[in-house]
Amino acid sequence: MTVLAFSSDYKRIATEEAWASQRMLEIYRRELASGSITDPGFRSLWGYYLGSTERASTLAARIVEADEERIAAMDEAGVDVMILSTTTPGTQILRGEVAVPLTIEINDELRDVVAQHPHRFEALTAIAPQDPTAAAEEIRRGHDELGFKGVILNSHVQGEYLDAEKYSPIFEAAEALDTPIYLHPNTPIPRMAEPFIEAGLDGAVYGFSVETGLHLLRLITAGVFDRYPRLKIVVGHLGEALPIWMWRLDFMHGAAVKSQRYDALKPLRSPVSDYLRHNVYYTTSGMAWHPAIEFVREVVGIDHLMFSWDYPYQWAPEEVATYDSLPWKLEDKKAFFQGNAERVFHLDP
Repeated sequence: MTVLAFSSDYKRIATEEAWASQRMLEIYRRELASGSITDPGFRSLWGYYLGSTERASTLAARIVEADEERIAAMDEAGVDVMILSTTTPGTQILRGEVAVPLTIEINDELRDVVAQHPHRFEALTAIAPQDPTAAAEEIRRGHDELGFKGVILNSHVQGEYLDAEKYSPIFEAAEALDTPIYLHPNTPIPRMAEPFIEAGLDGAVYGFSVETGLHLLRLITAGVFDRYPRLKIVVGHLGEALPIWMWRLDFMHGAAVKSQRYDALKPLRSPVSDYLRHNVYYTTSGMAWHPAIEFVREVVGIDHLMFSWDYPYQWAPEEVATYDSLPWKLEDKKAFFQGNAERVFHLDP
């Protein structure tokens, strides 16, 4: 193994790093074989990753491992700390009576993983939003008992978005604890999946971004941040393209509200862009490209931008070097790699 030379002026805290329990993947295999889960996006994604190709087999092995191999990959790339989260779609694809106890089991296992390497790993609490009350209780348990640093929400819940009122307990718990929710991509919901799948665009290439950007925008326009003004949402891929839409979102949302064209669109306390700047934090997962990073930094500010590596889906040591080479002053690089993650996720410095 070749260890690359990196600056030691700051720690590199990677904020969107996937992990899975072996038992969860076994349940996925069983559900795929039985055909009981018909969601086409899930079948496309995990039908491939639990398949027999070399890449799929490699990923399935790497995603459950959180010991020597993962740490060696971190060392090679100069990554000091990973914040681990249960991979998409987590237990959100399963029946509630299965998902709720399995989620507790997964979080307990992840606590043990972190305990083995407490200086290299932190974790986010997985939830089963199918039961919002149980999900809120698990958020509290993850924060108070397990020492987890936030919540992983793998976007939609079997085709439902969390702007619906019944999911309010989840946001109430997260805001009360000042613990951030990482809104991670999922494949497009069944009603929108077909044109993506038939073109081979349902996963990370594009479908993830469309689906998750829509979810975040729905949370904003439904007034979730007006009801929970201290709620923090973290989103990857530099915001799923929403930062570049800020001006148009403000203009068109304002026009639509004024026209009273849609019953779902009510006046907000602030323009859409204000929520994107104040309640949302952005990570660089899968976006190791200076022009895009520089643009998001310009429109949301360095204090809302964080490093992520997207292990083991899209990762390479040279990507970390790309981030390291950003032409920023040391203070801003340290905030990007370390300080913002410590502040937002309440990590020990």
